[in-house]
Amino acid sequence: MPRAAAPLTRQAEDYLKAIHALERVGAAAGTSDIAARLGIAAASVSGMLRRLARLGLVSVERYKGARLTPTGRAEALLLIRRHRVIETYLVERLGFVGDEVHEEAERLEHAASDALIARMADALGHPTLDPHGAPIPAARTAAHKAARTSARTAAR
Repeated sequence: MPRAAAPLTRQAEDYLKAIHALERVGAAAGTSDIAARLGIAAASVSGMLRRLARLGLVSVERYKGARLTPTGRAEALLLIRRHRVIETYLVERLGFVGDEVHEEAERLEHAASDALIARMADALGHPTLDPHGAPIPAARTAAHKAARTSARTAAR
């Protein structure tokens, strides 16, 4: 019987979000670009990219950089959704303002359960924009959840 898919680490989640952001402004995400975005040494990026590739979340082409796979992109969008729903909840329900909302959401997005995010979105009336005006990605589907579990299990 296959093991249940292990959750991604906070660092792995941050890599997926960084690669997604870099892909949106250009081609593949280079090692130095990822390192700069995350504020880490470029030498430490390669190991995480190999791990994410084994999980089926990124594809890496030597000297060209990393790209999210469809499963990796879905995972990144889920993380972005979590962050933006939390930001919206913090602003609209708890009165957070300015810079404090981003940092608080950054901490909470890694700990909040899917059920909590769903309830927050429901309580907010399923917003489509975060407090900064950025779009909130749609909730993931059951098909995405199955694809995510399948990709992680296959990578073991």
